This record gives sequence, structure tokens and C-alpha cells, in this order.
Amino acid sequence: MIESLSIPQARKLVLLSQGLPPAKQSGSALDATLSAIEHLGYVQIDTISAVQRAHHHTLWNRNPRYETAHLDQLVEDKQVFEYWSHAAAYLPMRDYRFSLPKKRALATGEQQHWFKPDPSQMKSVIERITEEGPLMAKDFTHPGKKVGAWGVKPAKQALETLFMQGDLMITRRVNFHKVYDLTERVLPEEIDTSVPAPEEHARFLIFQYLESNGLGRITEMTYLRKNIKPLITATLQEMVAAGEVQEIRVGQTAYYVLPASLERLNQPLSRSKLKILSPFDNLLIQRKRMLALFNFDYLLECYVPEAKRQYGYFSLPILWNGKLVARMDCKADRKKAVLHILHLALEPKLSNTEAFSRALFNELETFLAFNDCQKFRLHKTSPTPFKSAFDAWIK
Repeated sequence: MIESLSIPQARKLVLLSQGLPPAKQSGSALDATLSAIEHLGYVQIDTISAVQRAHHHTLWNRNPRYETAHLDQLVEDKQVFEYWSHAAAYLPMRDYRFSLPKKRALATGEQQHWFKPDPSQMKSVIERITEEGPLMAKDFTHPGKKVGAWGVKPAKQALETLFMQGDLMITRRVNFHKVYDLTERVLPEEIDTSVPAPEEHARFLIFQYLESNGLGRITEMTYLRKNIKPLITATLQEMVAAGEVQEIRVGQTAYYVLPASLERLNQPLSRSKLKILSPFDNLLIQRKRMLALFNFDYLLECYVPEAKRQYGYFSLPILWNGKLVARMDCKADRKKAVLHILHLALEPKLSNTEAFSRALFNELETFLAFNDCQKFRLHKTSPTPFKSAFDAWIK
């Protein structure tokens, strides 16, 4: 029995479990997208559009045939739905019942909504959607001022409250605006709507995390999930005792792993293939984990004042040779079909810059098309001399 892994082995296990870079796929492109969502467990939704939005970007990196219409199609086909993971996300419909504990906790007041529930407004919203069909926030007029810390009009607050506690679901989006409908009109007829017992829910979360991430710690499995750490800890101990989960060490740190996942270490990892990642990619979302396992200290600087940014507004981590070796601040000018690489910063540990340049150039060809661009412009690199070397290489 394997009792410890080296850092390179741990990284390999994580990347293979995450599907990065992707292996060869069979079946239709749409099936491959659904398979990626079901394996990952969620794909985070984000509004920033400096490049293709995070939910598209994350899936494109795992399915080379991905098309941005896939998510709309899967929602329409009732195979994927929107709800909350650690953040707003697309989730597999097959896992719908595991969203119910959070919905019930919000509906009963065990957990607090972002907005204070307004029963009268919520009743009015439900009545209108029941009678008129799916509606967006803009379909509700409000003559007064927007209210609350976020300046959100009352109808929008009611819609989000009803959505979060499970009375409404998102049936589609129009220009990225949510369209809400009654849950019973959105759910597939055959879907299981029984609420899982706490222990079953905990087992689901543990299996889902370890299957898609390779290995993990309790703090990672409970990341941004409220009031569940004691239950996860107790359930994990039972699963270790039963041999369903194995404790393993990476350096001096204890992790948990599914025994069957260790077989992945016998599979090859495509190290020559470079991937340009979204800051909200499932691999990267827990920054402390990336620092511990990949020695990659990442901060998304769009929330940092411009004068204090080191790498740029929306720097994209770059995966190559099984490591995170660079970050690239980009902005797509779709009208002129130009991808501006505002700052390409190499990690000090990156040594073979010629092979890296070749891999980056090859991946940029497909990344440009994915972002509706035809050419790129490299503005700045760190270290500075790399720009001249890269420009000379591509000529």
C-alpha cells in the first residue's frame, strides 16, 4: 500500500484527476462537456469577460471541441442546472438532490440569506411567474430607489431569495441575465428530490472532491461550506476505518485519497501540452492548495487597486510540463479580433524557455479562436528580455 507521495507524484495525480491536459475523448462534443461537468462536480460562473468567461474557459480546457452554446443546450436539456457550490456554478442535474440541504437551511432560517426575506414581495413574484411563465428581474418594475447594501431592487432580491431556497430555478439566460421559473416546471420528471441524510450528504461531498481533485484535506473539502466541517471530519474517519478512503502523506502534510485514484499514477501525463487557465478554474480556486502542491502563489488582481498590481488585472495561470510556470494578463479586443497580452510573467523556476515558447505559441493559436481573435500582440514580459526572444522565435 502506498503511504506517501512525492510532490511530483501528487501534482501528477491532481492534474490527471482534473483532466488537465485533457486525454483523448470519444462520443459527441456535447457529451464530452457534460462528462466534464459531472466529473468536476461544478463549474464556477463568473461575469468578467476580459477573455471568454470562466465557465466557458474551464470547460474548453477539458474539452477541445467545446462550444459556448453547450451550456445553454445542457440547461435546456435539463442535464445541468445553476445553483451554488462554493460560488455560483453550473452543476450536474444528476446531483440535484445534494443541493437540497442548503436550500432547506436557507428556507428554514438555519442559514441566513444575503437579503432579508420579504414574504409579501416573494409571494407577489411567485404569483406572477406562476401566471405569466418565466421572467427576468427587468420584468418587475420598481418606482422607488434600489435598496440594500448592493443597491438591488426588491423584486430582484425576492427572485434571488426564492432561487437560493429552491422555489425558483434558472431556466436559461438572455444576454447573461437570469430567467427564473418555478422549480417544478424546470426539474425533469424523473429526478430524485429526496433530501439526503447528513451522513449521505457528507459522503457525497468527500467522494466528489477526492474523485475530481485526486487528493485533499478536510479544509479543502469544506472550503466555503458553512457548518459542515465536524460532520465531514467524523464521516471521513469512518470511511478511512472502512478502507473507502486512505490517508497519505505528501512531504510532511497528511492528505486523503480514494485508493482507486492511485492507479492514475500509472497513466501518462501529457507534459508537452500547455494550457492557459482561467483564474476560476477548478484546479486553481483554492490558492493555499496551489501554493502547497505547486509552489504557485497566485492572487487575482482585478480586486487590487491598479497601482498595486504586480501582474495585471486578469492574469491567467499557465500550466506546462506538469507545473504552473507563468501567468499572462490578457484582454480580448473582439471588434478588432486582437488578443492583447498585456503582461506575460514567467516564474523564476522556468528554465527551458525555448520549449515553453514553442508550446505557448502552439496553444495561442487555438486560444485566439476560442476568444474570437485572429492575432495577438505581446506588450510586456517579465523578465523583460524574454519579449525579444519570444518575438524573434515566432518570426
